[in-house]
Amino acid sequence: MKANAQSESANVPQEWKTLAEQTDYRKTWNYADTIAFAQRLDKASDKVFYKSFGKSGEGRDLPLLIVSDGKISTPEQAKKSGKAVILIQAGIHSGEIDGKDAGFALVRDIVITKTRAGLLKENILLFVPIYNVDGHEMSSAYNRINQNGPDEMGWRATSAGLNLNRDYMKADAPETRAFLKLWNEWKPDFFFDLHVTDGADFQYNITYEYAHFQEVSPFIKDWMNAHFDGKIKAEAEKEGNLLTHYLEFGGREVTSGIFTFIATPRYATGYAALRNRPGLLIETHSLKPYRSRVRGTYDVMWKTLEEINRSKASLFEANKKADEETLMRGKTSDANRQFPLQIGLTDKSEPFQLKAVEYKFEDSRISGGKKLVYGTKPLEITVEKYDEGKVNASVTPPLFYVIPPQYTEVIERLEAHGIRFERMKNEFGIEVESYRLTEPKWAQSPFENRLPVSYKITPIKEVRTFPANSVLVSLNQETANVAIHLLEPASNDSFVYWGFFNSIFEMKEYFSDYVMEKIAAEMLAKDAELRKEFEEKLKDETFAKNPRARLQFFYQRSPYADKRIGVYPVGRIMKEFRK
Repeated sequence: MKANAQSESANVPQEWKTLAEQTDYRKTWNYADTIAFAQRLDKASDKVFYKSFGKSGEGRDLPLLIVSDGKISTPEQAKKSGKAVILIQAGIHSGEIDGKDAGFALVRDIVITKTRAGLLKENILLFVPIYNVDGHEMSSAYNRINQNGPDEMGWRATSAGLNLNRDYMKADAPETRAFLKLWNEWKPDFFFDLHVTDGADFQYNITYEYAHFQEVSPFIKDWMNAHFDGKIKAEAEKEGNLLTHYLEFGGREVTSGIFTFIATPRYATGYAALRNRPGLLIETHSLKPYRSRVRGTYDVMWKTLEEINRSKASLFEANKKADEETLMRGKTSDANRQFPLQIGLTDKSEPFQLKAVEYKFEDSRISGGKKLVYGTKPLEITVEKYDEGKVNASVTPPLFYVIPPQYTEVIERLEAHGIRFERMKNEFGIEVESYRLTEPKWAQSPFENRLPVSYKITPIKEVRTFPANSVLVSLNQETANVAIHLLEPASNDSFVYWGFFNSIFEMKEYFSDYVMEKIAAEMLAKDAELRKEFEEKLKDETFAKNPRARLQFFYQRSPYADKRIGVYPVGRIMKEFRK
């Protein structure tokens, strides 16, 4: 197919070829050899600086190459240079390791063969060749059943079983906290997240995606529409690739429709959107040969860097306007201004010309059902594509959040994200908006080492007293979008969802039946409305047959009940706060 015809890097000395290139793209380096090559690049060129940006769970260094034309090794130097900082993240799922070999070939071609030296004209590269370093060393020929090479590849999760591409908000992994520190220090202007996809067979060797609904600033979306879809895609295809937006099919049958993937903030590119930066997800097609996938990733990267060379000013302007938009929103509370917390797809679709491959269904004597059999002949079919976003949940942002000091794990995560706050020296009382969360239901099985919780949300308004050392978070800061998603329970990636506030749902005092019997009788005797409510409740047969539930009915309405159960301890301050 067309997508297997990419050119190779030119004039590469044998000693500077990657292991993939040396082995006809059958193998990829282990961790030690990866670090060794990175350090060789550092020693060979004054344009490359190697460092570790943190430690993994098992204590391995997280490798980073800083590549520039001006011997730049610090964020301060990068800012002074006026160039765009480009963060390239490979191997977050370290079985999907195309980006490591593509990135090394690109850096080598910039600084050793110099065939791509011009890419540093307006760019500084931060290249993370392996992010999930511990998973990388859990290498096996059997880690990814759907993937066509290399011969052996790493594992999807860390050795602690965490998927780093679900951890950007809760930041449980040391790798995630190191990444957030790297982001906060360097404040990249553009972000690559390099993956390999699974799923159906088709002709494309590269699929890609970027935030383009209400979850991202329109300035960022418009820049990517104009420059990536408008220019870079066609340039990458001139190199022998075939590209399309990321494909998620509605069922086994490709004609069932294509549904756009919306990355929530727990994902890399969803997080980049909250930070007001373009985040490009590259998903090479797992069934294509490793050579095609690596070279396709290489081509998309260098073509993007070439476009940023030409369009740096417009990229900077888009990023600046997105940040200014966030800062302005944090200066005034407007009930008519809604911040989206959950995005979904509408039922509106448009016809899409899919470059598929021939396929058929046959009876399977193994499964007893129908098996899907792909051929090799190209097939072009028209399918429905669903690519219109809608806001399913939103909130009016406050001017400040206030968090009691005892929630240390929450406060530590805010710090990790670079969210600024101040500690209040004295106890203070203030009217706040907040929520009562009821009917909590925890997941029946773990997800990313936690049991996420769902609940019903009822807004409340009350005067609360917050103790000294409470944390006050102003939304007049560039990280405000992250703070809102973390601190609003309706967000899919809130602290409440991830279980940071589970204790608010727990009952801590209990009654003895014989005590409650007496109190309940007194309550019934004194309150006609209560008697009526109780009699209505008795029509529920399950309730009527449950003695404890009947007593609980009265306990919850008695002065002894804990009125704090389910009350969200974080306050929303809607007016200017005089400290």
